[in-house]
Amino acid sequence: MSLEFTSDEMMTVGAARSLDDGAKCFVGIGLPSTAANLARRTHAPNLVLIYESGTLGTKPDRLPLSIGDGVLADTADSVISVPEIFNYWLQPGRIDIGFLGGAQVDRFGNINTTVIGGDYRNPKVRLPGAGGAPEIAASCREVLIVMRMSPRSFVDRVDFVTSLGYGTGKGDREALGLRGRGPVKVITDLGVLRPDPETCELTLTELSPGSTVEQAKAAVGWDLKVADDLGTQDPPSENELEVLRALKATV
Repeated sequence: MSLEFTSDEMMTVGAARSLDDGAKCFVGIGLPSTAANLARRTHAPNLVLIYESGTLGTKPDRLPLSIGDGVLADTADSVISVPEIFNYWLQPGRIDIGFLGGAQVDRFGNINTTVIGGDYRNPKVRLPGAGGAPEIAASCREVLIVMRMSPRSFVDRVDFVTSLGYGTGKGDREALGLRGRGPVKVITDLGVLRPDPETCELTLTELSPGSTVEQAKAAVGWDLKVADDLGTQDPPSENELEVLRALKATV
């Protein structure tokens, strides 16, 4: 019997599956946090969750509302200062995966969480800002991005580069001396995008069950390239859906 699930549930499950057991993961609040906590409750029980507030190896029994939620400190292996998180763990490259979202992402995986429209001093919309995301994008060994697809959020060029992906293409990260590989996967409600090995432009490599190439192309602001060996994600299992729904019910 086929299971019913939403596109958001498929996206969250797909993001959770991207996290390996035992990896050290720097987690952002929102969709990344939901996916990381789902992974720890299913296939990756030894996933090490690290939040910007200074909690190492936290094991929350519910989804945290913010990086300052007390459940993160209460269930952590250790709580350290924010400067130590960045200076000792993040910047030297000790964290395997940075898990990010954003307001905008462009064809080269650059993320904007700063301003929309206008210029920096007089934008149409001022967003929450950078937080630790620029350092996460620069220094984690690799980055995962999870975002819902729409032409407003998947743009040809972000209005402001808050967190660098691949800049304007291959070689920009290396020219800047950044330690991490950059975004290796963008998980969305319609499918999965990965950087092209030659150009670093995001390319559709997998569709979500029930989604089409035409839907994905219509949801981005550039001429989205499609992999020759385009695949389809496996639908969520009964256990994944059960755990995810129980987790979200705790919020």
